[in-house]
Amino acid sequence: MLDLEVVPGRSLGSENWEFVLGMPFSQAVNILRRQCRVIKEVQVIYCESVPLAIDLVLNLVQDGIRLIFDSHIQRLRVIEVYNLSKVKLKYCGKHFSSPLVQPTIEQVDSSFGATKPAVYDSQQQLFSINFRGLSFLFPIAEDAKFEPSVHGLGSIPLPSKNSVLVSRIYLYTGSSLADSKRPAIPVSSFCGNVFCELVEGINEEGLPVGLKFSLLTDGPGAGKSPESKQRPIIRTLQFGDSAQDVISSLGCPSKVFYKSEDKMRIHSKTFHKDQPRTSDYFFNYFTIGVDILFDAVTHCAKKFILHSNYPGHYNFNIYHRCNFEIALPCVKVGLETETCDDSAVVNLTTYVKWDTLKKLLVRQSQKPVVLNRASSMNTTNPFGSTFCYGVHNVIIEVMPNSHIASVTICEPHSTTGTAMET
Repeated sequence: MLDLEVVPGRSLGSENWEFVLGMPFSQAVNILRRQCRVIKEVQVIYCESVPLAIDLVLNLVQDGIRLIFDSHIQRLRVIEVYNLSKVKLKYCGKHFSSPLVQPTIEQVDSSFGATKPAVYDSQQQLFSINFRGLSFLFPIAEDAKFEPSVHGLGSIPLPSKNSVLVSRIYLYTGSSLADSKRPAIPVSSFCGNVFCELVEGINEEGLPVGLKFSLLTDGPGAGKSPESKQRPIIRTLQFGDSAQDVISSLGCPSKVFYKSEDKMRIHSKTFHKDQPRTSDYFFNYFTIGVDILFDAVTHCAKKFILHSNYPGHYNFNIYHRCNFEIALPCVKVGLETETCDDSAVVNLTTYVKWDTLKKLLVRQSQKPVVLNRASSMNTTNPFGSTFCYGVHNVIIEVMPNSHIASVTICEPHSTTGTAMET
């Protein structure tokens, strides 16, 4: 049985690890992987058809804990303990819920002190006792009648404060669960990492030629709040920047990957002539959600890949979500021909669905390339194929639910037909 410390408005954890509100999804998963001998059953709950409509949840089945992540920013929003009989809980080093200590109203009063009157929910037949960043939910008997009173807990129609046990506990940021806010990235999540708030395309002649990064780093802030410890910086990268330029702007990559094969090269018109003697390589920035491809000869940037990190994608949880905004000229459909209309612009973002953009960016005669990912470690892909569309110098990878999985930006001299080659 886990023995965890509750810190209202901040975290739930042990001496060796903790789940902190605001931490990215992947960091929580890494904790669960390291604690696999203790935390043995974990469910990932999401909606495959509308992944942005419902929160992303990690359910610790054997421990009675749910970690609820915001579906857009994919950071820990709420921690729910829904079965207190499966876990030991303490506050300031003193247990208030364990096999030897029953989590009653009296015990909550004794451990956490006085608070405002309880809030009653008539639909769920529950009332909650709220502290800042922490709520306790108690059931009420079906035949009990509740009448609001200014006397707080004394007005609750229960036979005894010691006869009713806590059914659920919520940890969140804010004064109440209903008004909880999106938490900032905690200081403990940085540890030398760089996070990204927004990536914007830099356009020339209507086509993206570089990227503008709005980054967050761990700064020497004087305040106590997590926001005061963050230092925002702006960096720009363009095609032709050297590996040294990229490291100076974004820091050292999380990983360097050398290409051993190129599955898209078969679509090149010069495939039989294009046999590289050296290997191009990627800088993988997992916490930014970006890959940068460098030419093996010139060591200059030749491709940017932005990852949306949607659940249900083969690469889910490898990268943090990249919140991008790329402007592209739309395709003007005529009676006989289809041409590019540079005056009309389409905004390609992380959250827009391909169904709303397809008619504006892709010609009716264009068919997608079907991509079925696999690896030497995992030869089966349970999530199915994705579809790649070439749009100007951009490759858009689309999932079966019409959400955009990744965006690959190639050098502008690539046309719609040749973008797949790189």
